[in-house]
Amino acid sequence: MQKYFIFILINFCATHTIAQNTETPTPPQQSQNTLKLLPVLWQQTSAEYRALCYQAFNIAETRLNQLPKKKFRKEKLAIITDLDETILDNSYSEAQLIKEGKEHNKVTWKEWTQKSEATAVPGSVEFLQAASKRGVTIFYISNRGTSDLESTLINLKKLNLPNADLSHMLFLTNSSSKEVRRNIVAEKYNIVMLLGDNLNDFMNVFEIKPIEERFAETDKVKAEWGNKFIVLPNSTYGEWENALYNYQYNLTPAQKQELLQNTLKGY
Repeated sequence: MQKYFIFILINFCATHTIAQNTETPTPPQQSQNTLKLLPVLWQQTSAEYRALCYQAFNIAETRLNQLPKKKFRKEKLAIITDLDETILDNSYSEAQLIKEGKEHNKVTWKEWTQKSEATAVPGSVEFLQAASKRGVTIFYISNRGTSDLESTLINLKKLNLPNADLSHMLFLTNSSSKEVRRNIVAEKYNIVMLLGDNLNDFMNVFEIKPIEERFAETDKVKAEWGNKFIVLPNSTYGEWENALYNYQYNLTPAQKQELLQNTLKGY
């Protein structure tokens, strides 16, 4: 009887241990860095990303070539372009933050911009150089701070970008809205094209708007996309991400994860 009891006890303990080991573990809480991992890898490694960039600049060149020749002779033409993730690839900064387990902030961003080592978004330099050769003036409107002007200028010159000088670089001063700076250019030039990865780079109607309103405003000007407005892909950050979080900038990673999960539309 005692032998049977010991056998049953051993069998119970072994079965219980196996059950404990085969339980599905609770998935670890995702950090902001984890959320950025796939988008950054997509930008750095996918041929699809490169193809989309080349596609954008090929369309831009086609549209420029379709302008009447008399415009180039009689008018002062300008292209306004954003910098980050439109002309300059900053994925290295995001990648380093992920590797070191750090979050994006003003200090880490400054460390990156001071290096002046951003590479060119595929197709960007060739397009802007071609536009400049045709007499189009390039203006760089960026929400980098004015303290980044000198280091960014070094970066632009490294890449042989046209109009790489302080007079053609309109950086963030008092307002993150680019509308005032676009209007400054419009006072003296006919703006024939705008380039950006964020819809705020084109019109101020997209600023601090919920997702549905951003959709509606996008639809209102649908004829401009691929014509006057050329959009570059950026799945890592932007106004679209702020809209996902309802412009709540102090959410914890767990709160962000919950919002993202609740926003998903399944079937």
